[in-house]
Amino acid sequence: MNESGASSPDRLLDLFHGVRLTPTQRRIAHCLVRHAGAAAYLSAAEVAELAGVSQPSVTRFAMALGHDGYPALRRRLRELTAAGATDPAAGNALQRAVHAEMENLDRLAAQLADADRIAGVGRMLAASRPLPVLGLRAGAPLAAYFAYFAAKVHPDVRVLDDGGSLLTDRLDQAVAAGATALLAFVLPRYPRETLDALREAADAGLTVVAITDSPVSPAADHADVVLPAAVGADLVFDLHTAPMTLAMVVLQAICDAAPAETQTRLEAFESSAARRQLFLG
Repeated sequence: MNESGASSPDRLLDLFHGVRLTPTQRRIAHCLVRHAGAAAYLSAAEVAELAGVSQPSVTRFAMALGHDGYPALRRRLRELTAAGATDPAAGNALQRAVHAEMENLDRLAAQLADADRIAGVGRMLAASRPLPVLGLRAGAPLAAYFAYFAAKVHPDVRVLDDGGSLLTDRLDQAVAAGATALLAFVLPRYPRETLDALREAADAGLTVVAITDSPVSPAADHADVVLPAAVGADLVFDLHTAPMTLAMVVLQAICDAAPAETQTRLEAFESSAARRQLFLG
């Protein structure tokens, strides 16, 4: 944990707060957040290559943030990096990875201060019958985890975890059955099929709610509601502690949106589980 209590990604996100960015500029912003440790030492050409944009786009991005060019933005990034340097007393690499996850949860907790926003999302998803839940590749386990519990309180939860033409078929079937909203888990490295599915869902008239790792994630271009929860990137594979926590927060909001129905369904499940002796305790 650094002395200021804010991580480098947090500090970078503060730079973008309140600034209306184009989709291309959001790609650059997301690239800088994902490479927070090295961002302050990259050239404009290197940032452009990482983000998959042109070098003039990087210059325009810096100017959109109020700087006279990329060199000025890079100086600001170096200031933020120096201010957010990791405390050497934080422990070994494994401990630092866990501490980073604690920071991600702290950041999520701060976002949840706006309880009305999450409550609105809960009402929207609770009203969608059926409720399609999209998650491909790294997002698939989170979609399945959410859906396992959501099925106990919602009458028709449909997990969309296969790509290709089958995904389109199942999305069309959900819309035909009356779905009005889609919950999507969009995590790095952002499968192209996931973003294609978000576009198709929006074209079909669904309200898209995306749980993703950053407010400037590629999902932001295709979602009506973006719920960010940072992903840990300090180990070989990403840690999804905050997105999984946010998934359960959203499910709580769904339960709160229809408390009587939730209670009835939970009691019915517990009665069935007891009759079949499903659990030991």
